[in-house]
Amino acid sequence: MTALTAACSSILVAAVPANAAPVSPHDGSAPDVACTSAKPGLADRLTQDIRTLVNSAHPKAHTSIALYDRTTKTSCTYDADRQHDSASVVKVIVLGALLRQAQDEHRDLTGTERTLATKMITRSDNDATTTLWKQLGLTRIKEFLHLADMQRTVPDPHGYWGLTQINATDQLTLMALFTATNPVLDDDSRAYALDLLNQVIPSQRWGVPAGAPSEARVHVKNGWLQRTGGDWRVHSVGAFTGNGHDYGLVVLTSDHADMPAGVEAIENLARKIHADINQTPMSTRQPLHNQPLLGTSDGSLVPESIREARGQGGDWRSRASVQR
Repeated sequence: MTALTAACSSILVAAVPANAAPVSPHDGSAPDVACTSAKPGLADRLTQDIRTLVNSAHPKAHTSIALYDRTTKTSCTYDADRQHDSASVVKVIVLGALLRQAQDEHRDLTGTERTLATKMITRSDNDATTTLWKQLGLTRIKEFLHLADMQRTVPDPHGYWGLTQINATDQLTLMALFTATNPVLDDDSRAYALDLLNQVIPSQRWGVPAGAPSEARVHVKNGWLQRTGGDWRVHSVGAFTGNGHDYGLVVLTSDHADMPAGVEAIENLARKIHADINQTPMSTRQPLHNQPLLGTSDGSLVPESIREARGQGGDWRSRASVQR
């Protein structure tokens, strides 16, 4: 167990063994919400509100949730170890691996690396991601995952970065990594990463920021990918800092009929969770997802024969797609 896991043990659920089943819960029973908190009544309130929303979701869709709040020592999970295709939220892992590489080499990021990282995070640029992914290589990326104690995050063996297998537990570990002192990323690296995640363009700031306190600093990265059969993976990961706020929220969804359905499910959960944590009325502002971006997969399409063979399309630009 790394020092990071030990430091975060009070707010993060423990990672499951590497050989555990790829879906949760592992005994075959239906998943349920699990919350704990040092603040009286908060765990019960979150449990009931999250349970109500996930039980009202489309029966075919799968939702995974993980939450920490350092201020109230609160933790919540729901089906947090289920594996999902990463889509573009993997770009936060790429950023972390890049920053760690620079630290190991005792240097700052180059001008080119800064330009690529900015495009990758703030605009979800796929060409920039592919360039950095190839520069880092799978060995370096796996080393970062090991250091970060993201035990069940698995890059696609064929090199398709958007098909990296992720889960909410590990994604929350990553948010915790960026928001607290740790031996993996130094303070300058963390500040740089958080700044990029705070500068995501308006059309991509939907998802977990919905209902966030106006005075909080929002750090977010989203991903969206459509399967060849039509179902969508829609994810949102974020952290909320400053002015007394120090919490992270991850919502991963799979198998919605369209992208708006996935975004709506994430934002409904986010609004309720923000309201519960901050003891405020649930936001009634317009949904954040009314943006022209909706309905377009986040990424270029790989050759049709590969997409059909692997059952995917959209946000998974990779080694193969840049060799055409």
